[in-house]
Amino acid sequence: QVQLVESGGGLVQAGGSLRLSCAASLRTFSFSNYVMGWFRQAPGKEREFVAFINWSGDITDYADSVKGRFTISKDNAKNTVYLQMNTLKPEDAAVYYCAASARGSYWLKVDADYWGKGTLVTVSS
Repeated sequence: QVQLVESGGGLVQAGGSLRLSCAASLRTFSFSNYVMGWFRQAPGKEREFVAFINWSGDITDYADSVKGRFTISKDNAKNTVYLQMNTLKPEDAAVYYCAASARGSYWLKVDADYWGKGTLVTVSS
């Protein structure tokens, strides 16, 4: 059973930057066969969509709250997806999860095939 493993979380001051990474536990899991996304869940809140990238990496989409500040990218050769987060705000603090779907962006948001266990991002004001 493949697992997605996130890394790169930590504590950062407001206005700072972090880059999250997501890799698969099995080398045979090819990111080119999946659309990938990042989601987040803050304490006491439901998990929410943050960003999406398609199979080839040329189409992306973002939640309005992060547009212009976050960038999702994908390196299919390295089987890694990234989330560059700039100008972080206290309200960005959450556990960030990586997800994958072989069926497309709709199913990524509704019923992703794979999830990571998350990485914690803390933003101090």
